[in-house]
Amino acid sequence: MFIISKIKQILILSVLLIFSFYNLSFATNNILVGIPVAQSGPAGVADHQDWTNGVLMAIEEINAKGGVLGKTFEAKIIDMDILTPEGGVAAIQTLIEANVHAIASPFTILPQPAMDAAAPSGIPYINGNTSSINVDLYQSDKNKYRNIFQLDVAEVWYGTGFVRFLTNLKNSGKWTPKNNKVHIVQGQTSYNLNISRATQEEVARTNGEWEISKVTDIQFPVQDWTPIISALKKSDSAALMIDHWVAAELAAFAQQYVYDPVPGALVYLQYGPSQPEFLELAAGAGEGMVWGTVYGVYADERGMDFRKKYKAKYPGIMGMVYTGGGYDAMHILAEAWEKVGDPNNFDAVGNAIRNMNYRGVNGTYKIDPNTNSGISYPNMTDDPEGGQAHLFFQVQNDEHRIIEPKPFSEVEFQPAPWM
Repeated sequence: MFIISKIKQILILSVLLIFSFYNLSFATNNILVGIPVAQSGPAGVADHQDWTNGVLMAIEEINAKGGVLGKTFEAKIIDMDILTPEGGVAAIQTLIEANVHAIASPFTILPQPAMDAAAPSGIPYINGNTSSINVDLYQSDKNKYRNIFQLDVAEVWYGTGFVRFLTNLKNSGKWTPKNNKVHIVQGQTSYNLNISRATQEEVARTNGEWEISKVTDIQFPVQDWTPIISALKKSDSAALMIDHWVAAELAAFAQQYVYDPVPGALVYLQYGPSQPEFLELAAGAGEGMVWGTVYGVYADERGMDFRKKYKAKYPGIMGMVYTGGGYDAMHILAEAWEKVGDPNNFDAVGNAIRNMNYRGVNGTYKIDPNTNSGISYPNMTDDPEGGQAHLFFQVQNDEHRIIEPKPFSEVEFQPAPWM
């Protein structure tokens, strides 16, 4: 019995040693990034699939060139519930326990729980949350959140940029507004309310050049846009801001609006048309409508090359934001790891990201030291290469075309059919 017991112990130890060696070999030969994304649920799935596609495309390219620090670059992709605090925490903790070297997420609707879950480990956590919460938390404790980076800017810049866009378009002579009124239709998420509030504040700063005619509330999900369109017609404003980001619902708005439009009004849809399903579901009704993003794929040589490669790999309508965001995020991490030489040195990697000047397909990535977030052109800098351009697209011939800002526009603004 003694001999049998010893043999069992030796066998168990041998298995443990083999398992440990395998894990050590895996850790030594691979660099692992954690990708928490919404793979199911009522919101975010399209954007998160775009991010995942961009991530995998970049990793494939990086590995084809030798990987990172001579090691294979891999992604651990897990499902994340972006609508609950528990979902964000669970996803981040799972990835930390998996010993990933960084976490890269497109966004979560509730940033704080995920940020608080990541912060104690010091792991580099980059995201495209487009949230004031990221900024507020970082400013509340810069050491705690030092390695959590929002690659784009907070949502409030949508408001500033929209009013700037209206003024520039009017001054260019390409659009003659019938009055100075702006009607805002606002969703009830904190994201949409922050955008609406920032827009109203920016309008107030124009000293009467623009004025808010009305603010109309909507609740997700919007079942029928008829009452909203009636309110828009009643205010008869020059500019209509539909401050809502769900692509399917904005497509439904477009389909209803074209049958009973506000004559002469410029229609701006906040962000949602960037998702592939908008053009599919709008079925031509989006023609002439304008939308914006503080973070999107350019139409310059670098951006067009990416678009071509992406469409070859993923046929169909391409998302115009998080495709490039996920792609750029992987190159940013790879560059930081190469510079530091050790992906386990989280603070050194964080410092490399903080001090980066990376030109990607979504523009130039620089981190504002006051916010640990990106920098927006022309909202925060006059240098076109000093940050990511706040892009304004117009649907023309059923395609998304950039119309602002210079020098990144690819076509001129064209009056919509009802203008």
